[in-house]
Amino acid sequence: MELNTRSITSEPASPTNNTEEEKMEVASELSSSTMHSGSSGLIERGFKTMLSFRKSRRSLSIEKGKEGTGTWKRKLSWRFSKSSEENETTNCNGVEVISEKREAESIQGKPLSVMEIHELIQKRQLLEAFACIKYLEDELIAERDAEKYKDNSQEFVRKYKDVDLLYNSITNMIQSIVLETLEHPTVEDTMLTSLVTLIAREEAAHPNAGISVHSGSVLLGIPRKWREEWVAAVNESTRKRIQRVPMPSKEEMSSWLVLHLDLLQKHLHEDLLKIKLSVKKCYPEEYQVCDTYVEAFHKAIASHLEDLSQRPLEFNELYTLLDWVANTYHSELILGHPDLKPEVTTENLTLLLTPAHWDKLKNDYIASAKGKIKSYFGNILRLEVTEKWEKEVHPEVKENFYHSSLSFDIQTIIAEHMKISGEISRSLGMKMLEMCLAELYEFMPRFGEEFVVWSTAQNSPLFAPYFAAYINSFHDLMSGLETAFKVNTEELQKISAALTRNFTNIFWNKLRTKAQPLFKKILTKDWILATEKLDSLALAVSQFSKHLQHMKEPTGQELLRNIHKYVVREYITQVIKPRRKMNAETRQKVSEKMNREARILNNTLIDQGSDSDWLLPAIHHIANIIGEKKKDEIKEYVKELCQDYPDIRKKHVLAVLALRGLGRTRRAAIFRQVCHRLKSPDGGDGSTLFAEIDAPVIISCF
Repeated sequence: MELNTRSITSEPASPTNNTEEEKMEVASELSSSTMHSGSSGLIERGFKTMLSFRKSRRSLSIEKGKEGTGTWKRKLSWRFSKSSEENETTNCNGVEVISEKREAESIQGKPLSVMEIHELIQKRQLLEAFACIKYLEDELIAERDAEKYKDNSQEFVRKYKDVDLLYNSITNMIQSIVLETLEHPTVEDTMLTSLVTLIAREEAAHPNAGISVHSGSVLLGIPRKWREEWVAAVNESTRKRIQRVPMPSKEEMSSWLVLHLDLLQKHLHEDLLKIKLSVKKCYPEEYQVCDTYVEAFHKAIASHLEDLSQRPLEFNELYTLLDWVANTYHSELILGHPDLKPEVTTENLTLLLTPAHWDKLKNDYIASAKGKIKSYFGNILRLEVTEKWEKEVHPEVKENFYHSSLSFDIQTIIAEHMKISGEISRSLGMKMLEMCLAELYEFMPRFGEEFVVWSTAQNSPLFAPYFAAYINSFHDLMSGLETAFKVNTEELQKISAALTRNFTNIFWNKLRTKAQPLFKKILTKDWILATEKLDSLALAVSQFSKHLQHMKEPTGQELLRNIHKYVVREYITQVIKPRRKMNAETRQKVSEKMNREARILNNTLIDQGSDSDWLLPAIHHIANIIGEKKKDEIKEYVKELCQDYPDIRKKHVLAVLALRGLGRTRRAAIFRQVCHRLKSPDGGDGSTLFAEIDAPVIISCF
């Protein structure tokens, strides 16, 4: 719909005026056009179209008494309900408002056409324009009530559309003024105070706020709700301000989101400070300007953040967004800034993001962090392989224990991510911990597999130190998770125990591979002739056992005990195998050498931390039996052997006596005399040695 060009006063016939037919043609065309009530651009085009058809001169005199269907012929004499003595009003913190009387006087004697009223609006002389429109509205209501347009409804519709379009034009201008408030470097105080006066006058002129308006109905005398339009304009203004905050692309800058949020923070602080210091004073207290703008910015930012979160954000970007919402937005950096107090408050603000959207953002963050944690753990393994195993870098020794950074690195990763997540919310911190533990449960077996592959493929002397260092790390990891993170490590203990068994099996395989050939040389010709060094076996075993003193208990001590027993057991197993008889001289050499070798082996293991000194006499007893010349003394040595090792069996005793060269009868007699009351195989105290030795079957004489 476009404005009708009718003048408020009559225009005398003139050759320069359009004919009646032209007038009707123009009016019909303009009134048939349509326009959205919120579009000032269409209003402008309507006026320009109207002017292209008609350029009329206004009459300087008013012809009283005449009426025409195409013109309004009364002078403007709109008056307020207040008395004429109320010449001036002052509000908005002392800013003087244009008085109603002066305003009325400014339009007295100057009849205004619709076009002229529109020009007033464009010049932002809104109080004068409103006075003129209200006069037209009141006159049209009176004429309608007098049934003047009973037979000419089209003329009524044209006049009504003029009034409605002018009101809409003012509405658009109100929106423009509010939108420009924050755009200009300075605030136009006079314009804003006039705006407040305009809204107040419209509300006074249309007090029927409770009247409901149906679509398509005539809006004469109906409240225009410009205060609501003001709020809507504030919302639109803040929305546009937020949208215009610069945002670099991810391709231009990896930290694009950090920069954007910093700029958003800066612009928001500047705008709120401007509202507090300059805008607020132009409005009455009832407008609650600061609260209205803060709420509008709040909604605009919430919508903007929701749009941002729909982007494919990476881990750091998700954290930046969560941290900004949880910690920065309400802090002294933005809404809680000291410069904004006490006008800017946040107590009544809704959540910046809805619970559902907030939870989705946190879940996206945890999902993204899962890949990040998996990558971090993968880097730990890669560095172990490339920087330690392949380069054969010896583990550090700290407080006499082999040290690996494995436990420290894992706990550092978990602690850091749990800490930063906990700063957003405690629940998010716990979710992060749960996710890190789940990734750790997958990483530990993968780490174990890689170590097993490397250790079986490489015969590196550093296997045992690495083995000890990693067992220590597993121990530290359990302790650290339980102490620092209050974690139930039951599941992780199972994984650690499985890895320890696997690593220990490899340890034993390597130890046996190294030591078993040396055990087989015992009592061979080369061994007896001393071409084999006495300490060669001790040195071979020590390559593995010496590292266990740097392994934390209980694993290290338990393993060292087992090695000690393994050495004595395998030594005796080799000694009591059936052999050719030795002469007295050879038996003496063998006895002496066994005693020396037993001392070397025992001292080596005891020095390395073994507490299994109960194993010491075993080889000595057998060596003494082999080297003893007096057969009666042999009984005492056999007796001591049976007393010290009650798990010894008959077959073991007979095998030792056979090695001494005693006949079957003598062997049987000695066994009956000294070992006929052997205890249970476990020795009664759980310490067994001979029960684990497979002795050759010596044919008994009875």
